[in-house]
Amino acid sequence: MSEPTRATYAAAGVDIDAGERAVELLKPHAKRTKRPEVLGGVGGFAGLFALKQDRWKEPVLASSTDGVGTKIAVAQAMDKHDTVGIDLVAMVVDDLVVTGAEPLFLQDYIAVGKVYPEKIEALVGGVAEGCVRAGCALLGGETAEHPGLMGDDDYDLSATGVGVVEAADVLGPERVRPGDVVIAMGSSGLHSNGYSLARHVLLDIARMPLGGHVEEFGRTLGEEMLEPTRIYAKDCLALAAEAEVRTFAHITGGGLAANLARVVPRGLCAELERGTWTPAPVFALIAHRGKVERTEMEKTFNLGVGMVAVVGPEDVDRALAVLTARHVPAWTLGEIRPSSDPDGPRAVLSGDHPRF
Repeated sequence: MSEPTRATYAAAGVDIDAGERAVELLKPHAKRTKRPEVLGGVGGFAGLFALKQDRWKEPVLASSTDGVGTKIAVAQAMDKHDTVGIDLVAMVVDDLVVTGAEPLFLQDYIAVGKVYPEKIEALVGGVAEGCVRAGCALLGGETAEHPGLMGDDDYDLSATGVGVVEAADVLGPERVRPGDVVIAMGSSGLHSNGYSLARHVLLDIARMPLGGHVEEFGRTLGEEMLEPTRIYAKDCLALAAEAEVRTFAHITGGGLAANLARVVPRGLCAELERGTWTPAPVFALIAHRGKVERTEMEKTFNLGVGMVAVVGPEDVDRALAVLTARHVPAWTLGEIRPSSDPDGPRAVLSGDHPRF
């Protein structure tokens, strides 16, 4: 009579040894992001970060959690996993900086069907690169193997970031005044929103191959779709240090008007002019190939504006100079005006985009 098969965790689909190898591969990436306030290293049960009281008199902590969305499907289709981590950091830290908070640290969560240590290293390498660009520490994270729930090659990413701002320096709608000026900061492309519609139009309807060269882009469709999200955190902090910034708005899901409306108080309206910029070719391609109406485009995509600053009218030239010096495309987008209807829209777009 044969011995009964002995069940093991590995036979059930969870490879603890692969997970431990992945952790060892991640440690150098986390080390790249280390700030002086970080205590210890990766591998413990929790990360430690010392708030230096000589830096902040009355610190307020800010926290944000986000993911990358279906942009991951493009990364999986192209078998290129070293950039979506940058997108992940951008989605988190640029929500933090809207409040005026300096991003301090981030912790990621990666769910996979099967742990492939080299793939995990590529993902976390992207997260680390994003943290370097944002100036925050990668304090740790979790990789969870979910056999039977996810396919072997499937994964998803999320992260939580924490930042700090002096109580007196918190930015928000209560600072916004009539006559303030809205300054746009250019996006690097699609960023990390609207990919369900972009994939449906370009891959399903237009049947464009990800590896195919697109003349308007000067590169392949896949390369355009995987262009990392621009990280504005350091730029926004530099701007707030040099100019009278009332608030920022991170332009993500919902588009320009809807996100800006979140930081405009009742009784005021941000009047924006489409004629001040031309959206990148990828947006025109999606609109044309999918016959997508302008209202749908504007509530789904950033259309070329990734972050917005509302500044005092006397500081417009200074703000534009700061951003230009930091190589951030920036321009005057509109103005804050009193609204005739206190309950009306808090941000509106008028005019037409050139050549769009």
